[in-house]
Amino acid sequence: MARAQGARAQMALAYETVYGTPPVSGFTKMPFASTSLGSEQPLLNSELLGYGRDPLAPIKDAVTADGDVMVPIDAEALGFWLKAAFGDPTTTGAAAPYAHEFQSGSWVIPSMSIETAMPEVPRFAMYSGCVLDQLSWQVQRSGLLIATARLVAQGETIATTTGAGTPAELALKRFGHFNGAISRNGSALGNVVSAEITYANNLDRIETIRSDGKIDGADPSIAALTGRIEVRFADSTLVTQAINGDPCEISFAYVLPSGESFTFTVHAVYLPRPRIEISGPQGVQASFDWQAAKAASPARMCTAVLINSIVSY
Repeated sequence: MARAQGARAQMALAYETVYGTPPVSGFTKMPFASTSLGSEQPLLNSELLGYGRDPLAPIKDAVTADGDVMVPIDAEALGFWLKAAFGDPTTTGAAAPYAHEFQSGSWVIPSMSIETAMPEVPRFAMYSGCVLDQLSWQVQRSGLLIATARLVAQGETIATTTGAGTPAELALKRFGHFNGAISRNGSALGNVVSAEITYANNLDRIETIRSDGKIDGADPSIAALTGRIEVRFADSTLVTQAINGDPCEISFAYVLPSGESFTFTVHAVYLPRPRIEISGPQGVQASFDWQAAKAASPARMCTAVLINSIVSY
């Protein structure tokens, strides 16, 4: 009997024309490290009395379909997750390389159908109506560069054959921490030990009463862009900005030797006044739990630019 193994698992993704309706074609094979995307339905214990000490049969509760997908930050597949976070990009370039610019503030966030496959069982789970709630990643000196995409789905359909057909293949060109750089107001930001970035659409689940137990949708509300910067305390630039309450522009950029690049620019970053602690003889560090807001120019919170050989997303 075949046993399911993560090494043989596959994931395919396609954008939906109608929310909650998987398309018949157009799926793309997606690289991923792990996923908790799934559907669950808890049981409610019976509260009735008078039937003895043994409990009565439990009652099914509402169905919830959501989860996280750990994906590599790469030159091609990342564009699918950026579109899920920000909406359709503006693409420029008559020939490769193409520049795809994603901007925050869009009211229209596309939904996706995602199939996770364990072919040896076989089990093909199609999650329809997937909307991206949150995209986050860490910046550090070493290690693998992985992003976490948090999804809210409408429902799950299990089959023994794939519903994604033959997904299109992508060229895997991963960015690494070694390819990264951080700049503040156009100049390199030094003494940074680590950083965290979290963009959230703050989805509002439309939990209406339906016979199938599914939600009616997941609408984006006020977005949020937050994070943390850990720095070696070598100068007072960031502390002075925090005290004055002034915003700055911070960019996180990754460039491959082959020319592909990813630049994430936060146009108005506000820093809190940090506590500067001396915890021992080692170097002193400061942590800034920053927040972003809509800037005056450009009139948005952030911009993501992905340069690769993909014609469009």
